[in-house]
Amino acid sequence: MASWITLVIAGLFEIAWAVGLKYTHGFTRVWPTVGTAAALVASMALLGIAVRTLPIGTAYAVWTGIGAAGTALLGLWLFDEPATIGRLLCIGLIVAGVLGLKAAS
Repeated sequence: MASWITLVIAGLFEIAWAVGLKYTHGFTRVWPTVGTAAALVASMALLGIAVRTLPIGTAYAVWTGIGAAGTALLGLWLFDEPATIGRLLCIGLIVAGVLGLKAAS
């Protein structure tokens, strides 16, 4: 269970660095760039720890799924990206895939 918790935290850091990219303005703003880089390092380090005991295919898919769904949802909220039915359904499919991988492991 600790590996799954580590993986989820890694996914949350993935969301942080992905969203952080927007705030760096192409890496021209120092503190957002530092925060984004720190989140990236933390995300990768925690993913590396999680895959010590989890299958790499499952862990990577869950990690990217958490990152993709979380980043897409924050894009809707923080950047006023369109919240169309199609986008929301696709985000839901990503979440369902992540949950399915966890249930199958």
